[in-house]
Amino acid sequence: MAVSEGANYAPAPMPKPVVEPGEFVFAAMHLDHGHIGGMTQGLLDAGGTLKWVYDTQPERAAAFQEKFPQVTIASSEEEVLADPEVHLVAAAAVPVDRAPLGIRVMEAGKDYFTDKTPLISHAQLAEAKAAVERTGRKYAVYYSERIHVEAAVLAGQLIERGAIGRVLQVQGMGPHRMGDPSTRPDWFFERARYGGILTDIGSHNFEQMLTFTGSEDGEILSSAIGNFGNPEHPELDDYGDAHIALSSGATGFVRVDWFTPAGLRTWGDGRTFILGTEGYIELRKYVDVTTDNGGGQVILVDGEGEHRIDATGKVGYPFFGDLILDVLHRTENAMTQEHAFKAVELALEAQEKARELTDRRG
Repeated sequence: MAVSEGANYAPAPMPKPVVEPGEFVFAAMHLDHGHIGGMTQGLLDAGGTLKWVYDTQPERAAAFQEKFPQVTIASSEEEVLADPEVHLVAAAAVPVDRAPLGIRVMEAGKDYFTDKTPLISHAQLAEAKAAVERTGRKYAVYYSERIHVEAAVLAGQLIERGAIGRVLQVQGMGPHRMGDPSTRPDWFFERARYGGILTDIGSHNFEQMLTFTGSEDGEILSSAIGNFGNPEHPELDDYGDAHIALSSGATGFVRVDWFTPAGLRTWGDGRTFILGTEGYIELRKYVDVTTDNGGGQVILVDGEGEHRIDATGKVGYPFFGDLILDVLHRTENAMTQEHAFKAVELALEAQEKARELTDRRG
């Protein structure tokens, strides 16, 4: 597992095939974000057959092939999209390019699986929705902090079983490590290309709020962004937060930032706190600070007592198998299209309405 930067984080493989070899063929392209590795591994573990990879930078395609040697490097995007065997294209393009790419994929008759954030503007959201309606294809999203984290998967199962009663509030903390800024691509610092911190990282948390509260919609009550530690990159939001009222009657709060200190052993101490009428859950997703427990910790307090559950290796990642079967059978069990779009719509609204904070210390 890569732990130095969230961009390269990928859980360990956990095979649970739902199809036979060759039954579900997919491709990977536009490898601008390291999440493509986790997306690819998840589909492989669920039985997918990886046929093609394409990137505008040949060295990135070659590095991908080194990790997944069964793949063939395509000469162009068109070569992939013209292949009738390909059911789905997975991609992690620069955020501003994700919606146009998805529309090209869907118009080629294939389903699309993109890294979060799936798009960066209301105009792109409208275009993506129209393309889904026009083509009948799927625009699936890798909201990895829920679907590819066993602690979050287990939390969802516990909530569905009524372990903490009705969910009243979800708080999500998404700290990330910046590392050496010189190693980051130019688009990372350009708001018109990455979309802002609440649109980008925050989309994870809005998706979790909707899921864990069983909500279909929400209203942004307040939001804020700021640049406190990177004055040389004025378009970078290195801090963001938002407060939301959800359609179920619950509330949510998210805080995301780029201030993980060098002393933490992993890229970010991601945590989620879920309050219910009969108990509460805390998720320590990637690290349990000051202990040797590792990540994947689920802490449950209910009427029976205090419980610590190490979710690692316990529940797996059912999203990927469900997505493959959804593609083959045209169902919506992994995640509905409405839900995938609503999460980013809320993120866009939070970013758009955010008060820009300034450092007033002197």
